[in-house]
Amino acid sequence: MSIPTRRYLSLGAGVQSSTVLLLAARGEIPTFDAAIFADTGWEPAPVYTHLRRLEQLAAPAGIPVVRVSAGNIRHDALDPAHRFASMPLFTLGPGGERGMARRQCTSEYKIKPIKAEVRRRLGYPHPARIPAGVVAEMAIGISLDEIGRARDADVAYIRNTFPLLDLGWRREDCLAYLTEHDLADTPRSACVGCPYRTDAEWVRLRREDPAGWAEAVAFDAAIRHGSARANAAGRPLRGQFFLHRQRIPLNRVTLRPRAQEPADTPGCGPWTCPHADPPAEAALDAVAAPGREVA
Repeated sequence: MSIPTRRYLSLGAGVQSSTVLLLAARGEIPTFDAAIFADTGWEPAPVYTHLRRLEQLAAPAGIPVVRVSAGNIRHDALDPAHRFASMPLFTLGPGGERGMARRQCTSEYKIKPIKAEVRRRLGYPHPARIPAGVVAEMAIGISLDEIGRARDADVAYIRNTFPLLDLGWRREDCLAYLTEHDLADTPRSACVGCPYRTDAEWVRLRREDPAGWAEAVAFDAAIRHGSARANAAGRPLRGQFFLHRQRIPLNRVTLRPRAQEPADTPGCGPWTCPHADPPAEAALDAVAAPGREVA
């Protein structure tokens, strides 16, 4: 007797994944056993508001929106007792060297908890071995304009699928579909303190989520000389960390949104962060003293 394939959606709560969930809830594509949202604990307020709305839209279709978490990324970074999963922070070395720290946050706070939830639902929580042939489908919201980021899963028990590619939809098709169904205000999904924010997005955060902006300013100051754990152990950076690419304190940055900058830009989903990893090792070597912890 064959075992029915479990089908899940990786829900980042941004434009593309919200579109996929709505398509399934309306019966326009096959349904999901669950939509899994990896909560970093530090999403902007509009994202949490939107997530509650998605829960209400999906419930009548029998699709539970499940929140999983590996912790609060802001609290963990500021906790001297917690390992710091490095964020792509902008670095400034003691001689003015400019670089970026490596990015571990997506893997630690999004991908790992989703994989753990899939394992649990398949009946093989870590460290149990998953038998060959036990596979779950994971739908990922990648549209045609982002096809270069569509990849196979890196574990045998997950098979990635891409409903928007099957439909031939681009990001603008998703935006049109959401607008048609009164979800035109779907927010960009990214942590409050994500260094990849453009000036327009920082302005939007400051305007729409003042509490989030205040947290980002405070976080920017707190991580200036490295992680809380490294500093508590007497291993501060030789250089400095910053949230903004200008490499000055966030509350002193003159934000200048570009006139040609699009009003809507892709967010950072578990498997769909639109930003390439920086050449981290060289950048960090310029900032960290030999033998000192940088992440």
